[in-house]
Amino acid sequence: MNSSQPNKSTIAVLTGGGDVPGLNACIKTLVYRGVSEGLRVLGIRRGWRGLLEYTPDQPVEYTSDQADIAKTAVQELLPPQVRTIDRYGGTYLHTSRTNPSAARKKDVPDHLKGEFKDDQEKKDFTDLVLRNLETLGVDAIIPIGGDDTLSFAERLERKGFPVIAIPKTMDNDVFGTDYCIGFSTAVTRGVSFIHALRTCTGSHERIAVIELFGRYCGETSLVSAYLAGVDRAIISEVPFDPEKLAQLIMKDKRANPKNYAIVTISEGARMVGGDLLLSGEEDPYGHRKLGGIGEVTGQLLNELTGEDVLYQRLSYLMRSGPPDSLDLMVAVNYANMAIDLFLKKTFGRLVALSRGIYTDIPLSTITMGQKRVDVRELYDVEEYRPKVRHVSGKPMFLY
Repeated sequence: MNSSQPNKSTIAVLTGGGDVPGLNACIKTLVYRGVSEGLRVLGIRRGWRGLLEYTPDQPVEYTSDQADIAKTAVQELLPPQVRTIDRYGGTYLHTSRTNPSAARKKDVPDHLKGEFKDDQEKKDFTDLVLRNLETLGVDAIIPIGGDDTLSFAERLERKGFPVIAIPKTMDNDVFGTDYCIGFSTAVTRGVSFIHALRTCTGSHERIAVIELFGRYCGETSLVSAYLAGVDRAIISEVPFDPEKLAQLIMKDKRANPKNYAIVTISEGARMVGGDLLLSGEEDPYGHRKLGGIGEVTGQLLNELTGEDVLYQRLSYLMRSGPPDSLDLMVAVNYANMAIDLFLKKTFGRLVALSRGIYTDIPLSTITMGQKRVDVRELYDVEEYRPKVRHVSGKPMFLY
């Protein structure tokens, strides 16, 4: 059934980058609220890649047939399709890390591979994205993403296309907002798993090294460590000395009546004089995979202390499963804010939380800085642990 109505205002929704709990609640709210306001809502599948996969001969229609949905790059979204998706993690629309402004030949759909010259490694398909949005009759696009996804959204906005952006990332590091969808659930998962690992760590009188996500911003590791009461926390912002860490963690172990100790470490952490532990090739936004610094640190602690070390990399467990209540609340509220902005024809904005207050800011804000842990206020660089003493007057998330 094709329910396309050209006379309706049309919004397009997509999710890009890593999936986080809360995305589906945001998508559902955008659809329910949008349709209730008389809008046509299009879902772009697989992030920005969907706007490269789309060709004008493709049907854009409402369908409940999952086999048909899987074949489409763009689909019309109505409430029956998304009625239950908020109960689950991940993203109904799927995702990718495609960057249309610097797309690699091997990453683009087959029908675009002929656009590359023989020696050309990357090509800018921004104009194609704009043409496809125009062909689809989209009046504004609502991307839900982190720094990378939103950087291309900001490019579209500079080109004059109406954009209303929603921040999501479990690292909580989109500049300009105190909160991104996915952060609370990631911390909740982190705290839960840290406490669970106390059983085997304590039973065997070990040292545990628990690696958490966090590329350049150590907020996830710091807050998880703070709330779980771990002994030491290594964050991305502060290079650490493994010998000093070994001395500190042994002091913690001896002071514990159960003779064990726990240290958390951000995947983006590095040793003094060392580099990030990277693997694989760069993604379309210039990032290589992080991970493994916890294992290396655990091996060093074993060599330096002679103690048995348990290493656990939480990795994707932190972004898997359904969202907690806070991520549900923020996801729903951000979606409603985005629709409000569209109805007011206010574009080029990022919905945000600032010191606990819902607001919106210029989308260009994301390019004006980098969000990092306030080390002076919140971290003891000598003791390698959170330093949160006075919270009066600070926002709920301390940042």
